[in-house]
Amino acid sequence: MTKMDRRAFIRGALRTAAAASAGGAGLLLKGCSKGKDLDLLIAGGTVYDGSGGPPVRADVGLADGAIRAIGRIRRSRAEAVIEAEGLAVCPGFIDVHDHTDIGLLVNPRAESAVRQGVTTLISGQCGGSPFPLTDEEAAEMGRRLAKEYGLEADWRDIRGFLARLERTGAAVNYATFVGHGTVRAAAMGYGDRPASEAEMAKMKALVAEAMAGGALGLSSGLEYTPGSFAPTEELIELSRVAALAGGVYATHMRDEEAGVLEAVDEALRIAAEAPIRLQISHLKIGEAVNWPKIGPLLAKVDGARAAGVELRCDRYPYIAGATGLSLLFPMWSREGVGDDFVARLKDPTLDARLREALADQEKRYGTWDKVLISAVATEANRVFEGRSVLEGSRAVGKPPYEFMRDLLIEELGRVGMISFYGDESVLKRILAHPLVGVGADSEAVAPYGPLSEGRPHPRYYGTFPRVLGRYVREEKLMPLEEMIRKMTSMPADHMGFVRRGRLKIGWAADICLFDPDRVVDKATFKEPAAYPEGIPKVIVNGRVVVDEGTHTGELPGRILRKNAQGSVA
Repeated sequence: MTKMDRRAFIRGALRTAAAASAGGAGLLLKGCSKGKDLDLLIAGGTVYDGSGGPPVRADVGLADGAIRAIGRIRRSRAEAVIEAEGLAVCPGFIDVHDHTDIGLLVNPRAESAVRQGVTTLISGQCGGSPFPLTDEEAAEMGRRLAKEYGLEADWRDIRGFLARLERTGAAVNYATFVGHGTVRAAAMGYGDRPASEAEMAKMKALVAEAMAGGALGLSSGLEYTPGSFAPTEELIELSRVAALAGGVYATHMRDEEAGVLEAVDEALRIAAEAPIRLQISHLKIGEAVNWPKIGPLLAKVDGARAAGVELRCDRYPYIAGATGLSLLFPMWSREGVGDDFVARLKDPTLDARLREALADQEKRYGTWDKVLISAVATEANRVFEGRSVLEGSRAVGKPPYEFMRDLLIEELGRVGMISFYGDESVLKRILAHPLVGVGADSEAVAPYGPLSEGRPHPRYYGTFPRVLGRYVREEKLMPLEEMIRKMTSMPADHMGFVRRGRLKIGWAADICLFDPDRVVDKATFKEPAAYPEGIPKVIVNGRVVVDEGTHTGELPGRILRKNAQGSVA
């Protein structure tokens, strides 16, 4: 039977079963409580268990936050019933590359993430985490959070931060890495120099402390300061500390453009010499001249896996990325803290060097129309959000370099950008690779309240439905069951999660219900704050968080910590 024949057969069976169904897809029916052993029954759906195997028509029974039965289940056993005829029922998606931290304290509903079917966020990426903090950093964070959100910063380390999240509650599960850049800054500041023996010992102690507090491992952001100043040997030594606790090394590599192959070699060397499990973050190749390197890049990944390196990668389904506008400026100009960067932008003796560096960037992009301003901090410059650098420069009558320089000065270095660097054929080759999962590289935000500011990358709202709708249903990159595996059990297994990532009896009831024929992302670069369609139900630890397009307000998420055995629960 062909794939299309099998799918047609499944749908035909569902239509036949619908004649005996008590309601339409997604209908929640409640019964009396006498003699009932299930809190919730998901009835008549097409079950994808997350293993990558073919789907089956089955009921799924939940109780006490876990899956208690799969198969044919009497409706009379359940307190409530979701009629899931015509819907795919699968494990909740695990966003393996997320940047949410303080945002969950601001708005614990995690709106943009959970409405995509995401039930677990893995944060602390690209070398940055909200811990460990020095006295000075803790005071500065306290001032910023009080001013921007009316929040108190009452933690210094991972134990304090995760405890704070637990007190607040969250709609989704949460796990985090410790950031190498944050650790380096805490131990030795933001300078471009090698660590002393004492500073190296301090960094090792901070990583060990974070691992003991439940961190998944160590993340690096080697295009960002101060992590960019670290030699490979420093990363190997710190990865060994994380590896002793069963951790993972996740890396935003040192170069994702001209030097991408050398950057992959560095990541693979760290993984092999530590040794440690490796996660290559947002695997991509920027700039047209470098796109032909995709074959050699994937060959390196395959070769390392064949040689025994435990590695996985992740990618978002767009050919544009998002980061700070300051990243366009040379590394030497970004040494130190934000005030140091702004001071260099103001220094007339450095102007010629900066102009030359930005002229080289323009040649690589081809046009400043490929860089959009996504977020600013001040109301005066809000007009530039969603506009390209070229549009902004013309609006104010300045050359693009001067427009960017002056905007960064006015915003104290805090300007977000979206850059169109990629190629669709390269993206599809990466997404289709069996070792590549899905990571949105975003934060949980909402189209209301303080997290609605700016015009973020549409991946914040659309990553997972876009993968399902465009790249599975329309582009047919792979069977639906395989893509579901790459968004559920594959990241769960690689990170060491216990009883998550699959629909199995006794495992956590993190579940997404979606319509394979309708699921679609609605977020665009011009209008990014749009929820997807075709995902009517999302269940986290047995409780319904999304119900027919409405957030229920439930906050059943749990903090997932790595234990001494290297498992995450």
